[in-house]
Amino acid sequence: MTASFTLLLFGATGDLSRRMLLPSLFGLDADGLLPEQLRIVGTARSTLDAAGFRGIAGEALERFVEPERRGGDKVVRFLDRLAYVPLDASEPAAYGTLAQAVGDTRGGLSIFLSTAPSLFEPTIAGLSASGLACSSTRLALEKPLGTDLASSRAVNDAVASAFPEERTFRIDHYLGKETVQNLIALRFGNALFEPLWNASGISHVQITVAETVGLEGRAGYYDGVGALRDMLQNHMLQLLALVAMEPPSRFDATSVRDEKVKVLRSLRPIDRASVASHSVTGQYGAGAVGGQPVPGYADELGRASDTETFVALKAHVDNWRWKGVPFYLRTGKRLPARCSEIVVQFKAVPHSIFGDAQLSANRLVIRLQPEENIRLLMMAKQPGLDREGLRLREVPLDLGLANAFADVRRRIAYERLLLDLIEGDPTLFVRRDEVEAQWAWIDAIRDGWAATGMTPKPYGAGSWGPSAAIGLTERDGVSWHD
Repeated sequence: MTASFTLLLFGATGDLSRRMLLPSLFGLDADGLLPEQLRIVGTARSTLDAAGFRGIAGEALERFVEPERRGGDKVVRFLDRLAYVPLDASEPAAYGTLAQAVGDTRGGLSIFLSTAPSLFEPTIAGLSASGLACSSTRLALEKPLGTDLASSRAVNDAVASAFPEERTFRIDHYLGKETVQNLIALRFGNALFEPLWNASGISHVQITVAETVGLEGRAGYYDGVGALRDMLQNHMLQLLALVAMEPPSRFDATSVRDEKVKVLRSLRPIDRASVASHSVTGQYGAGAVGGQPVPGYADELGRASDTETFVALKAHVDNWRWKGVPFYLRTGKRLPARCSEIVVQFKAVPHSIFGDAQLSANRLVIRLQPEENIRLLMMAKQPGLDREGLRLREVPLDLGLANAFADVRRRIAYERLLLDLIEGDPTLFVRRDEVEAQWAWIDAIRDGWAATGMTPKPYGAGSWGPSAAIGLTERDGVSWHD
């Protein structure tokens, strides 16, 4: 695909645009990575002109971009790329004005759609009727894409009516993170790990995405969704797929996504029979995070609710490579620390020659946030004369990406994704069959919860979730990596 000459941003005055999209586009422009002729057209309900939108963008850059990166004429040059068209996305007639502002699309048009789910279908219809859904247009979709398999299919059907799959780019911003891409490099660029990356070498895998925040102004959205659908259905299942997938034949969109789909379709269902033993749900009560008292979920919401703010699952990938290897997944709000990490626990050595020395099995810890780091925990000899035998101790081998690549600026995940959209590379975007395989697995869990009457267990804010989450792993002799 050729690079687009126009980028159309829906929701251009919203929080995501200010915090992530505009700073990301500025970073790409400052580094000379955007096509020279690229125009960026913003649209939203806000009644602004181009100057007003540039003012908002300038404020966003001042707030979210480091001063040393805004030097010279970089900001002015970037703001000169921006145009703006007010639009009520639910009004079909308004799209004609938008099409006039966008102009000739033969040079390629990329659209970033970040709107309420209820506006997806009218927006697609408006783009189609106005001629903006032409053969040179690519469409990027920000989540949520439905709330279950049926609604996801309805959204995807609406999109497919105007945009074929090869021009549809579904965003999961975790896939734009450097460390997530480094997982692929770690696995398939080194002979060290791949021979052990299976049931014969790995005991279990843990994936944790922990947040310290509560509702943070998202009550209207979050209470109708919960932790399972907000975080686990998309980000965490994508991480699981990257950990568990077979080596793709090459690093391209079709090969990588084919292998991810195979993993997602191999997930053993957690259904009505197994949901009680393989899942834990929780909802935070009052407590303290970072030494500060915080209210419980119901207090923040203003009413009682059965929405889960914490989920822990024990999953299995039923294929040859992962037979018998549990994948423990957990995510929650108001936990003690903000972190996203993958822990690969290798099996212990089959026989110790060191007598009573306590040997810890090797462990690979891939941390995605707050700092990006890869740590391999290994056994090493302690210094000393060892007159009573060797003394061993677990020591870390650390690859701190900020130090290893100190000469390279750490980029926002959206920088990679926006550039790939503009250039037409779908490798790090999610295909429809991936989304639907994820939803099919998640829907079975939610059905199991409903059928068995499972409701969230309380946990104090600032803790690692309900005590039942500890039991989920300890029944197997495993402890969470806290």
